[in-house]
Amino acid sequence: MINTPHDDDKYKSRLRNALQNKFLGITLDNFATAYPTSRANAFAGMDIEALVDEIARGKDAVIPCFEELFAAFKTNAEAAGVKVHVARTAREANEIIAAIARKNQVKRIVKGKSMTAEETFLNDHLEREGFIVTETDLGEWIIQLRHEGPSHMVMPAIHLSRHEVAELFTRVTGESQDPDDINGMVKVARRELRQAFLEADMGISGANFAIAESGAIGIVTNEGNGRLVTTMPRVHVALIGFDKLLPDLESALRILRVLPRNATGQAISTYVTWITGANECRPGPDGRKEMHIVFLDNGRLALAKDPVFSQALRCIRCGACANVCPIYRLVGGHNYGHVYIGAIGLILTYFYHGRENARAIVKNCLNCQSCKAVCPTGIDLPHLIKEVHRTVLEVEGEKPLKNRLLSRLLKDRKLFHTLLRRAYLAQRPFLEEKGFIRHLPLFFSHEHSFRSLPAIAATPLRDMWDILNQPIVRNPKYRVALFGGCLVDFVYPEQAKSLIEVLRGHGVQLEYPMEQSCCGLPAKMTGEDETARDLAVRNIEAMDPASYDYILTLCASCGSHFKENYPKLLADKPGLGVKAQQLVDKLIDFSSFMVNVLKVDPELFCGSGKKVAYHAPCHLCRGLGVKKEPRELLKISGVEYVPAKDEEVCCGFAGSFSMEFPMLSAELLKRKLNNMEITGAELLVTDCPGCVLQLRGGMKKRKGKMQVKHIAEVVAEEQKRKK
Repeated sequence: MINTPHDDDKYKSRLRNALQNKFLGITLDNFATAYPTSRANAFAGMDIEALVDEIARGKDAVIPCFEELFAAFKTNAEAAGVKVHVARTAREANEIIAAIARKNQVKRIVKGKSMTAEETFLNDHLEREGFIVTETDLGEWIIQLRHEGPSHMVMPAIHLSRHEVAELFTRVTGESQDPDDINGMVKVARRELRQAFLEADMGISGANFAIAESGAIGIVTNEGNGRLVTTMPRVHVALIGFDKLLPDLESALRILRVLPRNATGQAISTYVTWITGANECRPGPDGRKEMHIVFLDNGRLALAKDPVFSQALRCIRCGACANVCPIYRLVGGHNYGHVYIGAIGLILTYFYHGRENARAIVKNCLNCQSCKAVCPTGIDLPHLIKEVHRTVLEVEGEKPLKNRLLSRLLKDRKLFHTLLRRAYLAQRPFLEEKGFIRHLPLFFSHEHSFRSLPAIAATPLRDMWDILNQPIVRNPKYRVALFGGCLVDFVYPEQAKSLIEVLRGHGVQLEYPMEQSCCGLPAKMTGEDETARDLAVRNIEAMDPASYDYILTLCASCGSHFKENYPKLLADKPGLGVKAQQLVDKLIDFSSFMVNVLKVDPELFCGSGKKVAYHAPCHLCRGLGVKKEPRELLKISGVEYVPAKDEEVCCGFAGSFSMEFPMLSAELLKRKLNNMEITGAELLVTDCPGCVLQLRGGMKKRKGKMQVKHIAEVVAEEQKRKK
């Protein structure tokens, strides 16, 4: 059985151990680096967004109709000689399958890869009942021999080295195996498994599709074992979740266009098998195979009725959410899920395996949006993860102290800002040159020492705004509200100073509504939706979008929160929901404003040719969908942009995440800075003050030579050099 820690301390201890596994880190990093290119090549020439939208709409139409589709499937499958069962729970599914085996005097069972069988812990149940069960997918067989669960939904043994596999095969076969002879070990597996196929009385498979109109099932595999499992034994049992039901073959083929491409970068999987009815089988009754299909509920039918979480049932088990997840890349699936791993695993664990197994792991999300960006069915995975976290807190009743303090502070803007002002005075004995605190406050543990912390500014932006933003622009082309966010206002007001300098002469009347407060993202990320909703209302009241041509922000995280969450938070508030959408419609980041609205001319800049590396904030490149404009603006401003590895991978800040999981934040930061320093650039540029805090603090701690600046500062500096 899989053992997932139920409390934070044990879970974090496991994460620390995983970070020490150098092989795991290298393997997952190599795969994560290669995957985006393979995926892009596989989808070349296809309109991915249109296809994802089409599949999402198709799945959403199916989810409310599972029971009707099941009735049609059952009728058609039974007409073709199949016996169809329904299991309400995982235990019931296991008992049905064991009963089928006993009735047919089965002794030996071969299994094809099936995440649904992993969900029910079917192997454990069958083995306790006295059956001999052999997994026949190579990766699944390996982890079965090791008594582990899969570490990836498509590549279950990706966490193991050839040396570990060689040691395992040596122990199993009694023959010494050469770890460098991969083909030799594959032959060993084939030899061992071939005998299992020949001796098996029953084959158990999963299925990727269950077609209601025909009663057929579809199985997608890259190994021939799937066909052997479903054809050679005299009894075949398929265990299928209700979420695999589809109305027709066309719906399945549409999904098949994206499943292998998104999972492994293949245009098509090696084997796509369609089974309709009980096929010929000489040892079976009347010369035909005895075939059973067990449909598993285990919470799916209730989940299908939920207005928020039902979209999780769109999942087609491609595993892409793990492929692109920076955290999975560090610690692997055994530490980033329970049975189901990756982003979808953080969600499904709560519904399929209970609150205790979800409690700790659901907190471990950067909200970097990488999983959402590659989901082939358009599931809003980060949103659902945070909703699970909020639900767990709500059910358990006792909110953490940090949640209570955060909610209290953010709800009272004047108190919050007063404390920030006083923090400047409190930190004065610990200040050092260049705006950093000399050492960590006492309430930080040693694990937080991976970066230097910035000092609170002596004067917040709001207190100097009227002086800075002079003169007033007469007859402006654009009236723009600046949303500063907490960091620009109280830590990095120089970023706003640069913005003001850059916009001079462009006919922009820039305003800073003084009633604005925190965007609310920290509250949302800690499950405090009520506080996040209050802040959304306050900010919309402070800067009515109807009064401005644009709402401009220097903070990608604030902007992404506006776009992703304000419409959701205020959807049930008449009028305010409309205002939230109006705000989103007028929202713009600095680079997009400069390139797409002002269309700044390269002649405005001197062109220093300074070498610049660029880090793309998660909430800019994915949350706001802005990718080309920052790089284009750097080119226009006359610096030399030098590409770096993994520019769009999270730097590890993620707001409170870096406080909650400092060991992961530190590793992500180390990798990011390594990649940037390799470029040889003298300057590291980004678009988000949170990323500036993380990157600048990390560079300071490692005594690196690269300066870290917000892109607005760089553009302003280049403009100042104009002759």
